[in-house]
Amino acid sequence: KKEERRKRVLSGAQPTGILHLGNYYGAIRNYVDLQENRDAFYTIVDLHAITVSHDPKELRESTRTTAALYLASGVDPKQATIFVQSQVKAHTELSWLLQCATPIGWLERMIQFKEKS
Repeated sequence: KKEERRKRVLSGAQPTGILHLGNYYGAIRNYVDLQENRDAFYTIVDLHAITVSHDPKELRESTRTTAALYLASGVDPKQATIFVQSQVKAHTELSWLLQCATPIGWLERMIQFKEKS
């Protein structure tokens, strides 16, 4: 009999403001529920936050605050992995590879790219 593998979840939030009830009910509450029966990985995507004007000191503080709010909301580091995107070198390495291989025409069709370019 083939061993059944646990499903995985990866989700993250930019540390660009104060988390509010909408964040809690829309995402974080689900993070808490999903960690029970999934391999859960939750990230603070601080590299995404630097694509717009920002204060580095405020970004560092907001990153720590977001992590603290994940914990305060019930995300358990014994059941889920919480990490800061910029602390994983593979993110920037993969970004370089994708930039080298992605034609600008593909990017220009993406709403996220259009909004930030």
